[in-house]
Amino acid sequence: MEKKKIVFLYTEIAEYFLACCKALLDDGVEVHIVRYPLNKEAPFQFNFSDKIKVYERNKLNDEQLLDLVNQINPSIIVCSGWIDKGYLKVCKKWKSNIPTVLTIDNQWRGTIKQQIARLISPFFLLNRFSYCWVPGILQKQYAVKLGFNVEHILTGFYSCDFAFFYKQYLQNKEEKTKQIPKRFIYVGRYYEFKGIKNLWRAFIELQEEKTNDWELWCLGTGDIEPIVHPKIKHFGFVQPSELSKYLKDTGVFVLPSFFEPWGVVVHEFASAGFPIICSDKVGAKTALVENNFNGYIYNSQDIRELKSVLLSIMKASNSDLVQMAHNSVLKAKQITPELWSKQILSLIA
Repeated sequence: MEKKKIVFLYTEIAEYFLACCKALLDDGVEVHIVRYPLNKEAPFQFNFSDKIKVYERNKLNDEQLLDLVNQINPSIIVCSGWIDKGYLKVCKKWKSNIPTVLTIDNQWRGTIKQQIARLISPFFLLNRFSYCWVPGILQKQYAVKLGFNVEHILTGFYSCDFAFFYKQYLQNKEEKTKQIPKRFIYVGRYYEFKGIKNLWRAFIELQEEKTNDWELWCLGTGDIEPIVHPKIKHFGFVQPSELSKYLKDTGVFVLPSFFEPWGVVVHEFASAGFPIICSDKVGAKTALVENNFNGYIYNSQDIRELKSVLLSIMKASNSDLVQMAHNSVLKAKQITPELWSKQILSLIA
């Protein structure tokens, strides 16, 4: 039987995507990835398996890219968005022969740009892609608006490296059952749309209103200057492989974004057994966060509401936080690289 081959036409790749590719390798699939150069703001260091073939998009013109894909002769093509016209040319050529899959993570918001995409989709997308693969239900709404048949829309496109984060949960479980560290943790870029300044303000106001033992640890970089406060610590950009220490020493994850199409980081911290606080603009909330079960969801623009949920965590008993941590893991287990691999393989005859 001929080996199944998958070509991924990607922009930026991430460590969690490679964990999913490893699951494909375990399922006996040959994996080829065309990728864009690394983002300077997120300089991830990747350890590619020798079995994964990686090609640099900036070293291939459109004709060379098409020749490459023809030589590979894939069983399926998965394309990240529609920004690259060369990628679209490849998908248009191959659509009549194999499944061609568009991946999107944007939520339907009804913007002018999205309305235009909806109008031109029959001539621009539906003639190039046979399937659409999205993270969750908010993105599925967009795929339906674009004209994809509901039966041709897959969910669960994003999965973290579940095995790594779940291992951290198991290693830290005994110690955290005794006492969850009184430290909130934020992991993300330091940009306005991430809502980090609101998080700092809410946390500082709570410190000023009543002295407490909680700290806030922040991991990331960006164009916002780190605020100086004795109970807020900044650690800069941290490679995923170096997260273990921070997972061990912190207790509750916070993602205060004003705009967050999905947020794989929510899945990572849920898998590691963290109660989760996130804004209502975080797409991953639909699958991974449930109020009063494993965390809290609040209105992204309401600092008072953010203060309220932070305070709810501060006032919670350790046993309640431990239960929330356990519930987060239950949520996280619904999405894994193994399930991700099975999902994509279901499209190949």
